[in-house]
Amino acid sequence: MIYRLLLSSMTIFTLATCQNQNVKKAEKTTKSENNPVVKTTSTTPKKSEPKMSTGMPPDAEAVKVAKQEAANPNQSNLVYLKEGENIYVKEYKMNVTFKGMVEDSRCPKDVQCIWAGNATAEVEFMGVATRPRVYQLSTTIDAKKGHFTKQNFNGYEISLVSVSPETTSAKGFKALKGSYKIALKFEKENPNEPTSQSGGPATK
Repeated sequence: MIYRLLLSSMTIFTLATCQNQNVKKAEKTTKSENNPVVKTTSTTPKKSEPKMSTGMPPDAEAVKVAKQEAANPNQSNLVYLKEGENIYVKEYKMNVTFKGMVEDSRCPKDVQCIWAGNATAEVEFMGVATRPRVYQLSTTIDAKKGHFTKQNFNGYEISLVSVSPETTSAKGFKALKGSYKIALKFEKENPNEPTSQSGGPATK
């Protein structure tokens, strides 16, 4: 009788232990389902490649002019003006206006000529205490045609040293009108030099 009671007690204890283990396994499974593990993968962003410029290549004539200006960067006596541009030159205390090109009969750079031709620019000067004066400055000297490379104004001798761009067989004076650029050179006027050697009268 005692043996049967002990056997029954052992059987009940074993069943209870198995049930507890099953309950614990079920709880672990439930927790795993409710709290899924999320794996994160770190990625390093790729650097974007530099974009190529979509701008148009610079004009050959513009590059040439830029190189000339870089070689002579306003050496305290050179002033560059675009056609129609007005600037105040503090060093010489005067306003300078490139009013426009009057003529450009220079030989086109892609053509062989027997005469170099001439270019004439009309420039207005006005000092702080003077009335405005308009002069025509040319690349050649021909008194009969009224071509002079320099003029005297307000104590300075002003000369035309360059005109760009050059004409071509495809682009002449009319085609380049409005896109010209000139360089003027300013030098202290020599009081002993006759004015007539510097140029003709100013235009009104």
